[in-house]
Amino acid sequence: MAEFIKLYNENPNPREIQKVVDCLRNGGLIIYPTDTVYGLGCDITNNRALERIAQIKGVKLAKANFSFICKDLSNLSDYVKQIDNATFKLLKRTLPGPYTFILPGSNNLPTVFKKKKTVGIRVPDNNICTTIVEELGNPIVSTSIYDEDEVIEYTTDPELILEKWDNLVDMVIDGGYGDNIPSTVIDLTEGDPVLIREGKGSVDII
Repeated sequence: MAEFIKLYNENPNPREIQKVVDCLRNGGLIIYPTDTVYGLGCDITNNRALERIAQIKGVKLAKANFSFICKDLSNLSDYVKQIDNATFKLLKRTLPGPYTFILPGSNNLPTVFKKKKTVGIRVPDNNICTTIVEELGNPIVSTSIYDEDEVIEYTTDPELILEKWDNLVDMVIDGGYGDNIPSTVIDLTEGDPVLIREGKGSVDII
């Protein structure tokens, strides 16, 4: 059964944050709030946990399009090839915020993602998840949690999320009601920004 933890965005309890970080370091899967929909995540350095997420999503890990949740842009060079000034300025202007930017992957990607040419980078405007990532010391690999319901694409109520995911994950973080609009996805691999999916983030930036 998944542990259910309540955290407040304005002031996440350090002891509870440490519990989440310990869970991630031990290969646990967590469901946590972002500035858009709730996400399913694990420690980027834990291959066993990465395999579990891929299995849940029904995809092969090497081909999975997961996002990397970062606390800010300081770790970017660990996972992304050198980017030009215009790209960096766009990232700086919009992050943290409800965007996923697809960028060219570097040679430092974790072994399981070595064959991927691109990575999706997220810096959510949500204190809970950025504090978790900061304490963990490296990104969380993440994917949105969809709902099978054709009307409700994303579950927004943490207690309903717990009911549905109780036996699949190790921890569900209640950060209040989530949004039901995902992030806006923009591809920056070819220089000029290309809109892949319009979501919560304004597309006026491109």
